[in-house]
Amino acid sequence: MIRGVIHRIAAAAGALTATAALLLTATPVAASAAPAAALPVAALPAASAPLAAPAASAPLAAPAASAPLAAPAAPKKGAKPDAVTVTGAKAPEGLTVTAEADPELFASLYGQVSWLAEAAPQMAAPKKDKLGDRYTLTVLVKGAPQQVYQLYPHATGGPKAYRAAKQPKGRTTAGWFYGRLSMSETLRLSGVALPEKRDLMTGGIGGGERVAAPVMPDYNRDVDEFVTELRQLVLLNGAVVLTIAAGLAGMSYLIRRKV
Repeated sequence: MIRGVIHRIAAAAGALTATAALLLTATPVAASAAPAAALPVAALPAASAPLAAPAASAPLAAPAASAPLAAPAAPKKGAKPDAVTVTGAKAPEGLTVTAEADPELFASLYGQVSWLAEAAPQMAAPKKDKLGDRYTLTVLVKGAPQQVYQLYPHATGGPKAYRAAKQPKGRTTAGWFYGRLSMSETLRLSGVALPEKRDLMTGGIGGGERVAAPVMPDYNRDVDEFVTELRQLVLLNGAVVLTIAAGLAGMSYLIRRKV
């Protein structure tokens, strides 16, 4: 009986499958059977014309031929100082040193103040009673004053220099500066009546500086002093050794007597 039911179910399933296959073959899918509606001509995009070649850009207008730039004029170099005058209590009247007549002395005098024109002040104003004699040094160019400075070679604590605000060629900042150690000797060599100092003028950056004259050693005296000091040292050491030895001997004697 069961076998008969299974046969019937299989037969029914086969019939249903065959029927479905026939329906699918006879009736095509509407979506695939119906042709797509033709789009109106207006809706179709116009055939794009071939892209036109880009218009050749007009050549850039050539800049007008400019006249050659004139080379900037080289700045005129200021004339170099050629003379220096010194006035003061012990300076002879009309003391002038020129670069032509005495270039070395002129360079020494001008070197005392050549760096003061653009330097920043270095110190506060000292007390007047600490400055000593004052000498005015004027730098000239072709006879015309350019710079004026006040020098104090014997100021307490070393030479000093002062730059006034009012200068022959305009105004600047007033200020005090430490002068060079060679100031006194340089002024003396130029003609100022200053006491001579046994100094040596040495070169170097920034001009000459004053240093103490070297003392020549006396080798005989140095050897005698060395021998004398050595003898005293030996005698002192001997006395110390004898004192220690005497003390040890005395202690040994006392200890032996007690034992």
